[in-house]
Amino acid sequence: NGQYAVLRQAATERAFTSPLVKEHRKGTFLCAGCANELFSSATKFESGTGWPSFWKPLPGAIGTSVDHKLVYPRTEVHCADCGGHLGHVFDDGPKPTGLRYCMNGLALNFRPA
Repeated sequence: NGQYAVLRQAATERAFTSPLVKEHRKGTFLCAGCANELFSSATKFESGTGWPSFWKPLPGAIGTSVDHKLVYPRTEVHCADCGGHLGHVFDDGPKPTGLRYCMNGLALNFRPA
């Protein structure tokens, strides 16, 4: 299914297909593969890209590696616990970090506060 393809094969879901893009409640975004806590709703923002976007992960929640699947290298983001592919991080996000963690909604679950 789509969730397996994203988490374990580093696929990307189509933009604007995840209900989590419009999730605005307070809570925590978890890894859909292992329930590791990844992002606080306090760091979520509307990027307009069509994927859930955050400016900072929770401490120790993620790891990164360089992905050369496209013409230019990108920084891939994965779950620090299970290694599941979450998305990519870009340097065009808001203050205070200037980062945009562009996550696949299929790789996330939301737990309301």
